[in-house]
Amino acid sequence: MMEAAMGLMRRMHPKHTETALSALLSLMPEHSSDLLSQVDQPLQCFGFEFGCCCVDNVTLGACEVRVLCDVDCGKEFILCEYNRDADSYRSPWSNKYHPPLDEGIFPSSELRKLEIEANEVFAVYRDQYYEGGISSVYIWEDDNEGFVACFLIKKDGSKTGQGRRGYLQEGQWDAIHVIQVGPEEEGTANYCLTSTVMLSMTTDNQASGTFNLSGSIRRQMNMHLSVADTHLCNMGRMIEEMESKLRNSLDQVYFGKTREMVCTLRPPAELAQQVRLPES
Repeated sequence: MMEAAMGLMRRMHPKHTETALSALLSLMPEHSSDLLSQVDQPLQCFGFEFGCCCVDNVTLGACEVRVLCDVDCGKEFILCEYNRDADSYRSPWSNKYHPPLDEGIFPSSELRKLEIEANEVFAVYRDQYYEGGISSVYIWEDDNEGFVACFLIKKDGSKTGQGRRGYLQEGQWDAIHVIQVGPEEEGTANYCLTSTVMLSMTTDNQASGTFNLSGSIRRQMNMHLSVADTHLCNMGRMIEEMESKLRNSLDQVYFGKTREMVCTLRPPAELAQQVRLPES
């Protein structure tokens, strides 16, 4: 049952992931913990505005952006299961829960220091590779005397959002990188990285017509590295290498196959004149 359910979720449009997951949880309540831990959902954003005292909901594509007042930092962060406690979400910038939570779970002082540095470094990485978007990093302790770090990036590539070229009617890129870091042993540590990328794009213009392409890809990487270069440098190199592999896979699997099918079904005029179908 679980194998069939995961196969279904891999073929589901990212916009419909939440609805499909809810239906599977109703059909398979005995597998709820496995489904919730293995199925990645599209990321949501939480926005702030300085000097704003009202609460508002703004719909941006398939993502609901809630705009609230936060005079401490005024920065956006991403909502996910990794920074959630009850119905509140912890900000990686101010380390506060929204809505406020009296007894929320917080990282240790050492991990909080690493979390702050990771958010600053990852924001630079996001701007260089994605030309904008929103990023968040969350770090917490695990049960094996190590820790877990979650690196998130959400990019709205639509022409009404952050799409600088304006080719897409709608476009979403969600990248989720979860790294489990084991305890240090003789100056080394084991890093287990699980990465998921969810892509969705829609065009609707005279040049390209109406076109919809969406999908997700998931990969895993294990490395045993020296901690002399610091955990942050090791995790950053792994994420950079993994994202390069994921982008190449997406280009070959989705865009490459799509180009092949389109050119086969609708060859360019020059090629159509050279290749003639056999007469019946």
